[in-house]
Amino acid sequence: MNILLIGSSGRLGSAVHTALADRGHKVLTAGRTSGDFRVDLTDPASVAALYESVGAVDAVASAAGTVPYKTIREMTADDYAAAYDGKVRSQVELVRQGIHRIAPTGSFTLITGILARIPIATGTAASLANGAVEAFVRAAAVEIAPQRVNAISPTVFTEALDAYGDYFPGFPAVDLADVAQAYVRSIEGVQTGQIFALD
Repeated sequence: MNILLIGSSGRLGSAVHTALADRGHKVLTAGRTSGDFRVDLTDPASVAALYESVGAVDAVASAAGTVPYKTIREMTADDYAAAYDGKVRSQVELVRQGIHRIAPTGSFTLITGILARIPIATGTAASLANGAVEAFVRAAAVEIAPQRVNAISPTVFTEALDAYGDYFPGFPAVDLADVAQAYVRSIEGVQTGQIFALD
């Protein structure tokens, strides 16, 4: 398959890139500052330009999304807007614009996270964004068939415990290689409207 991978330079994106390439797929990479193509996911015009540059693909996979982490008393309206733009609208645009660009039976794989299900301190924006993306996936799957859309929803990465472990006390971690295999399952499989949780 020809697969467009957004966020390929990050820790998760690199693991997904390796997993897909190892299975013989042609992976086209895109990111804000690196990759085969440049894109600002918060700008719908930039997403449109990306699709125009890339041409037809069989699947789109997102490993990108940013949200602020602050206590709810510290959060501002702009912080919540940033979470929406950085993780929700950005990925919604990949699907909204992509349904006219990918193969008739192609797929989208988005990224969310465990905070859609289990809260942590300082995580209200992440919980809001992850939950919104997951709700969108379930609803969009009904309308875009035979194209498919799923979300990958992991807990904290084993490889990131040094930096983020204190935010997830007592949470089991998941290896990036296992998260990458969930992307393979979503892209190569037949399921749609699914949230692949890795707790």
